[in-house]
Amino acid sequence: MTGEQNGRKMVRRGLIWAFWLGILGTIGYGWYYLERHIPDRLSVVEQEREDVNLELPFGVTLYSESEEVLLGNRSEIPSGEIRLRVAEPFSVYGADQGSFRVGVELFGKIRFKEIQVDVVDTQYAVPCGTPVGIYLKSRGVMVIGTGRVTDARGQEMEPAYGVLQSGDYIEAINGEPLEDKEALITSLNRIGESEALLRVRRNGSRMDVRMNPVKTEDGSYKLGAWVRDDTQGIGTMTYVDLNGNFGALGHGISDSDTGEVVEIGEGALYETEILGIEKGTIGKPGVMAGVIYYGPGTRLGTVEENTQIGIFGKINETMRKKLPGEPVEVGYKQDVHRGQAWIRSNVSGQVQDYEIEILKADLNPVQENKSLVIRVVDEDLLRLTGGIVQGMSGSPILQDGKLVGAVTHVFVQDSARGYGIFAEDMIRR
Repeated sequence: MTGEQNGRKMVRRGLIWAFWLGILGTIGYGWYYLERHIPDRLSVVEQEREDVNLELPFGVTLYSESEEVLLGNRSEIPSGEIRLRVAEPFSVYGADQGSFRVGVELFGKIRFKEIQVDVVDTQYAVPCGTPVGIYLKSRGVMVIGTGRVTDARGQEMEPAYGVLQSGDYIEAINGEPLEDKEALITSLNRIGESEALLRVRRNGSRMDVRMNPVKTEDGSYKLGAWVRDDTQGIGTMTYVDLNGNFGALGHGISDSDTGEVVEIGEGALYETEILGIEKGTIGKPGVMAGVIYYGPGTRLGTVEENTQIGIFGKINETMRKKLPGEPVEVGYKQDVHRGQAWIRSNVSGQVQDYEIEILKADLNPVQENKSLVIRVVDEDLLRLTGGIVQGMSGSPILQDGKLVGAVTHVFVQDSARGYGIFAEDMIRR
């Protein structure tokens, strides 16, 4: 066999390999695309037909595993099974409240995934857009990091190195629960150089660690750890439901040093006053500057949860009197569409609705608080803030008269654009 023939054979093999790799890559991408675009969960209102459009690149078969949930397409004939063409919308009808399953098949044979369909009652909430001061007290004393201390003899030591780590929570010392960092300091000075038994919570699990406090040059005893027991800031209340439960921010409050969502023991909302707004520029988000008024008469409610998708709790009568407007219907994911919408905000000193455009609504996002992509088009808001600024997180998004979402993040390189979360996810959590 000549060298030329060998070369041709190698080229043919290369082309065959490239062909099959291309096929496998296409199948893999198609599988990933479907997984990302077919939601894991849908909510529909009891005894109402909900229209859904998945915008899929090729057809699939949907089948209901319960007589309580009926499916339909262009035929308008509800059934237990439908075949969808490319990007064809379909409808879901739930007869009774409860959680049911809708299966998805590819090519009529390959079972791909299941969609959980929650049949619910119509929900209502007041879209707020009101700025609030937020104070959170951590559940345990939070470790920010470890460092060196100088002992009474002038030697540098780092007793917490390798024992404590950033993001730990010290819950107790020698069996005594810790309320705050002052209690930790008092306990360490009482123990002296004796061994201290610390109950530590790390990533949700508890463990005991033993350390010997170091006596420092000023006579106090330290562990060589930076700690914090509270955090505060200004954000926007998204909604209040008919029972006085609120949701705000659309994302969690994270510690500024660790970047972790603070695990809270308690928290409160307070009145706040916005004193000024710094517009965002390319690479630098803008910010609302204000002051929080702490005091019994300025308290607006209690914070019970700090999660990845917002803070939640109960308002009091003072906040109830400040609610801007009446309840509206809560829209579900399938109700949200590209196009005109509104965000409600108090950035001007009074609650107003500003026009935005919804550019994208991801029914099955990788990150819940980045389900929506929005763009501010309202000239008044652009003139006032440049778009979205820090402190506007939680501003409710309304579309077609329904509360459908909340602003969560700003694009660092373009302050007119940002992310949002579905209101449904915040309320259902």
